Amino acid sequence: MEILHQLGELFLQAVPTVLIVFLFYLFLRTSFFRPLERVLDERKARTEGARHAAETGQLAAQERMRAYQEALKKGRAEIYAAQEASRHSALDERAAFLRDARRRAGEEVRAAKESFSADLAAARAELETGSAALAGEIARVILGGRAPGPPLPSEAR
Repeated sequence: MEILHQLGELFLQAVPTVLIVFLFYLFLRTSFFRPLERVLDERKARTEGARHAAETGQLAAQERMRAYQEALKKGRAEIYAAQEASRHSALDERAAFLRDARRRAGEEVRAAKESFSADLAAARAELETGSAALAGEIARVILGGRAPGPPLPSEAR
């Protein structure tokens, strides 16, 4: 029984310590843990808000990037179309220049052929008139001596 009595006294001596610990717990809970929980909840809410804002910003950035890519693609297509039109006009100008050059060259060739034909006809006519006189001169020289006439080109020297 004495053990029970000693346990009772020990329990009575421990009651103030338990009460002090309980009061310390209540004090810490009200002045430390609740504000800390409030701060942590607020931090969590801000973090979630910031995360949500970041996701929204990222989606907006992706949308702007897509719009930028489309505008860039459209701009490139316009530039390529302008380059293609410029290339076609340059090719058309070149073809027109070549046609004109060919036409002028054809006219020059035709004029040269006509001039050559006229020169050839004149040379033939001159040869025909000169050949009759030259043949008569050759015949006179061969047949009988020298007859007066124009000197031969070999004698003119």
